[in-house]
Amino acid sequence: MAENKTPLKKPVSKPTKRAQKGPNQRLRQRSAVLIIIILVLGFGAALTRLALLTLAQGRELQQRAVEQQLADVTLTAKRGTIFDANGTVLAESASVWQVVMAPVNFKNDDQRRAAAEGLSQILKLDYDNVLEKTKSKSFYSVVKRKIEVDERDAVLELINTLSEDYKCDGVINLLDDYKRYYPKNELASNVIGFAGADEQGLEGVEYQYDEYLAGTPGRLITAQNARGTDMPFAYEQNVKSKDGNNIYLTIDERIQSICEKYMAQGVAENKVLNKGVCIAMDVNTGAVKAMVVSPGYDLNRPYDLPDDVQAKIDDLPEKDQAQAEGEALAAMWRNKAVADTYMPGSVFKMCTASMALEEGKITDNSTFVCGGSMVVEDKIIHCHALGGHGNQSFLQAICNSCNPAFIQIGQLVGAPKFRQYYKGFGFADKSGIDLPGESDDMFWADGTMTEVDFAVASFGQNFGITPIQMITACSAVANGGYVLQPYVVSKITDAKGNVIKSVEKKVKRQVISKATSDKMNEYLGYNTEHAGATAGYVSGYKVAGKTGTSEKIGVTEKQSTFEEDYISSFCGYAPADDPQIAMLVFFDTPSGESYYGSQVSSPVFINIMTEVLPLLEIKTNYSADDLKYLDASAGDYTGLSVADAKKKVQDDGFTCTVKGEGSQVIYQLPAPAYTVSSGGNIVLYTDDASRTETVTVPSFAGYTALEANNVASDYGLNICFKGAISSGGTCTAQSVKEGEVLAPGSVITLTFTAASSEGFND
Repeated sequence: MAENKTPLKKPVSKPTKRAQKGPNQRLRQRSAVLIIIILVLGFGAALTRLALLTLAQGRELQQRAVEQQLADVTLTAKRGTIFDANGTVLAESASVWQVVMAPVNFKNDDQRRAAAEGLSQILKLDYDNVLEKTKSKSFYSVVKRKIEVDERDAVLELINTLSEDYKCDGVINLLDDYKRYYPKNELASNVIGFAGADEQGLEGVEYQYDEYLAGTPGRLITAQNARGTDMPFAYEQNVKSKDGNNIYLTIDERIQSICEKYMAQGVAENKVLNKGVCIAMDVNTGAVKAMVVSPGYDLNRPYDLPDDVQAKIDDLPEKDQAQAEGEALAAMWRNKAVADTYMPGSVFKMCTASMALEEGKITDNSTFVCGGSMVVEDKIIHCHALGGHGNQSFLQAICNSCNPAFIQIGQLVGAPKFRQYYKGFGFADKSGIDLPGESDDMFWADGTMTEVDFAVASFGQNFGITPIQMITACSAVANGGYVLQPYVVSKITDAKGNVIKSVEKKVKRQVISKATSDKMNEYLGYNTEHAGATAGYVSGYKVAGKTGTSEKIGVTEKQSTFEEDYISSFCGYAPADDPQIAMLVFFDTPSGESYYGSQVSSPVFINIMTEVLPLLEIKTNYSADDLKYLDASAGDYTGLSVADAKKKVQDDGFTCTVKGEGSQVIYQLPAPAYTVSSGGNIVLYTDDASRTETVTVPSFAGYTALEANNVASDYGLNICFKGAISSGGTCTAQSVKEGEVLAPGSVITLTFTAASSEGFND
């Protein structure tokens, strides 16, 4: 029988439950995640920062690291020297020193106090300020710049004292420095200019040529440790400074000095309110031989204003003083010869006459009528000769300086041609002189000049030009018609004397022909020698020139004692038959006894040319009248017996007067080698008692040379002649005033001016 078996079933297992995580396990997992996040963020930030420092700020950080490890001290370069045309030093950099200290080297307060007390006393500094500097951790601190020899020696003594008494070394040092020095003080001040405390040019040539003069500063680089103190010498590097280049001017110190002397005299005698200007130029090259703005200023003290100006500023409210002082300094430094415009007046007539000659509008036979005035449109324009000059030739019109005649001459040229020549002579453009601050002219724009404007422009009125433009145009009239570029620097050399730049003459254009120029030389030469109002005659030389007296138009506040304000000028050149040097002299607003150019500017021109022309070795050409009064030098008659002295005096061409009872000459007037007119009187003194005699100086005003000589002889005085001795000239100035007391035989210089039938009126 079959067994009934039930199949065994596989037991079904129940799903097992996972053990619950404990709190420790969960904490470990969270900590691991947090650590991973922190590591990622930390390394990411570090990598980001590293990239930023390396790529973005790497160069800056390197520089800062170098600066922390190195000390860099600038070594001053020596500024170049400025010479005149003959090699005379006009500006140089003298050796001075700067005091520096390394405060980080101080070891205690006693050393700091001793150093501060010594430096403040020697250098005249505030003690507390110096003491504060000693507390710095700096390696390099400037205490004072540009100290002189006396202060330097005292600082050296202090350094020794600190070393011996306080064991303090390497704290105070002296570095070479330079200070600008001007040996001639005021000479050519407005041309040379000056340099500031940092040796940077601020005015004149110093400013214009600063890049040549300045040089290249050097560097002293030293390594430092973490404390900021010097490391051994092996870590030091010295980059030497390069001295500046030297500049040679066209200015001749001798001519400049003569011009300044007589310009200062002219400003004082004529009570000039707005300064005077004198420019002397080589007519054949454009080189400026002298340029004077009078009064000038002391280049060694450029911030010191004249006492009267400073007094006015001090009287102002305190809030206005700083601005007033700045304006006063700017006016004092301003080079009026290039930076200011003025109305040229009758000196411009040489240009108008040249235009007419060049265009063939006039000849020697041309005539012009002057009735004392001329009507243009609805305006009456007067001549200085109110009675008129009547019928006159072209030459007479120049000599008479007749305004109506020059209006007619201008009308013959025509306004378009007049403007063309105005530009041709260089008035419409800056001259291009190598000095800063040159001004533009002030002339009517195209299409705006009326007939009245044109009429007055013909004789130099109602428009403005610069003095440098006028002397340049005058040179063109004289030299064959060539308009030249004026310049004041002839060459530049390096410190070893090698020429690195040389300036040659530059011809801009020929504005008139040589034939016209020669004719103008003839006319202007005749004008100076024979005409009345010009008064530019220089004994022994042929001089050509023209006076000017221009009324200042547009001045709102009258300054002078006259009804109107004027500019008095003279522009001329010599020799007339072979021009070499041209000169412009003008005074802005004279307020003395006269404002006419013939009385104010011409005597100054005469005095300057009388000394300058012999200096230039220009040959004399004396007239017969000149020879009568030719100056001679007195001999030495002291020590001789009276008889021998008398004979020697007579042999030398003089007369003599013996004073005293002695038998031997112990003293004489004029002194040996002193200049006196030929045939003058030598006074010989034979005892001390005779030397007490005196004579009162008379007035020589209005006398001719012969009359003045006779008067001087009557008074026992000697005279020296200047100016228009011949051609009827009369005395207009004397070197010693009437009424002063002198010893017999003393010499007085008389200046003679050519007489005018109308008086001095141009």
